[in-house]
Amino acid sequence: MKPKVAVIQFPGSNCEEETLRAAIAGGMEGEIFRFSRPAEELATFDGYILPGGFAHQDRVRAGAVAAKEPIMDAVVAGAEKGKPVLGICNGAQVLIESGLVPGLEEGDVQMSLATNLMGDRLGFYHIFVHIAQSSSQGSNITNRLTPEGVVLPIPIAHAEGRFVTANQKVTTSIESGKLSCWRYADRGGTLEEEYPRNPNGSFMALAGLSNPKGNVVAMMPHPERVCWLWQVPLDLPGEWGERRRKATGDAEALDSEGPGMVIFRSFTEYLK
Repeated sequence: MKPKVAVIQFPGSNCEEETLRAAIAGGMEGEIFRFSRPAEELATFDGYILPGGFAHQDRVRAGAVAAKEPIMDAVVAGAEKGKPVLGICNGAQVLIESGLVPGLEEGDVQMSLATNLMGDRLGFYHIFVHIAQSSSQGSNITNRLTPEGVVLPIPIAHAEGRFVTANQKVTTSIESGKLSCWRYADRGGTLEEEYPRNPNGSFMALAGLSNPKGNVVAMMPHPERVCWLWQVPLDLPGEWGERRRKATGDAEALDSEGPGMVIFRSFTEYLK
């Protein structure tokens, strides 16, 4: 039997359909679970994904209102039992605001996703970036199938994606490698803390962060937007761009897996 995942939709979510398609293609069953449904119904699911979008129009700040919805109490309860939870972009913002990530102290919000800082400008930014795995293989739900240092080209699309913290305990945990999952890098995997390789000024070039148990991950890039080869830009440099160019005109090749699919297959592997 395939594991069953709930893709949670808040008012303003806009990536739930493609996220569900990616989850199904990655080996799961699932459905879109609207925030207004009885929260206790979440107990029948094996894991949860919070997709991208603009929950509650990003009022106050991105993810702040959604994090206070009653449904998040059920997500927190599931996470405490070891169920996997993946937050993508706006979903990552909700997880940060709920205190699930970094999760060093129960219910304590210890980080923020601040406004992008891109050289001499602020605000929304959409571009393909490269992220390198920065934790040991199998340490969290997104890297069960990828060796340490693997590099994935993945798009970002956000205005508030800059991981920041003033909590020294969190900083120490990240520096020790216990929480960081993915970091912005160049194509060769060299970590880059400066713009433009680090596209939003994120602390320690963080693109993804987990809780200590590794079953909850908040990542700003959008793996669901590059789960098939046809979604890779033709002009993308490197291995994946070359695969895409070679597949031009070949429908079967274009429908093969893209770099983002490994995130969803990893989620499935954790559930197995």
